[in-house]
Amino acid sequence: MSTLKVYDKTGTAVGDYEVADGLMVLNRGEQAIRDSVVAYLAGLRAGTASTLSKGEVAGSNKKPWRQKGTGRARAGYRQSPVWRGGGVAFGPHPRSFAQKLNKKVGRLAFQRAFSEKVAAGEVKVVDTLSLQEAKTRAFAALMKALGVTAPALFVVDKVDRNVVLAARNMEGVEVVRASDVNVYQVLRYPALVVSKAGMEQVKARLESR
Repeated sequence: MSTLKVYDKTGTAVGDYEVADGLMVLNRGEQAIRDSVVAYLAGLRAGTASTLSKGEVAGSNKKPWRQKGTGRARAGYRQSPVWRGGGVAFGPHPRSFAQKLNKKVGRLAFQRAFSEKVAAGEVKVVDTLSLQEAKTRAFAALMKALGVTAPALFVVDKVDRNVVLAARNMEGVEVVRASDVNVYQVLRYPALVVSKAGMEQVKARLESR
């Protein structure tokens, strides 16, 4: 059983949050993490690079000069890749870089990544995560009270508009819903701040089969 301290907005410990050992995975899943991160980053690639092949370049089939007698190398058409303004040989075309990831592999990767964070003491649970006003200084004061420095990931059960607006101007800080947080985000940030309600959603993801 892993026990995490629960803090209020002032940074005072107000209770404990327990994570069952059955939800923690620390003895397997390294390859699953790699596959998950590679698939996520591949999915971010636009894949919009596009070039014209020699058959797609506009132009006639007229020879630039006659075949023999000029002393120059023979040339058949100006769309050839050897010409400036011609086509591109083996150039890129629009494509999708998305990779399929098995659901069980993705779930194992998330379990392993989050378990490592808990084991390393890099997860802090907050009773509630909300602000009265959308001010960056208010969010900075909250982080200071919790003893958290950027880069940090804030995981909530539902997005609070004031929290998002207050955090977006802070470098190295991201706010994400517990249902949407992915393995890459968990690994990228050295500090995770999770609301108590958000932790329930994370636990539900760890329990899912």
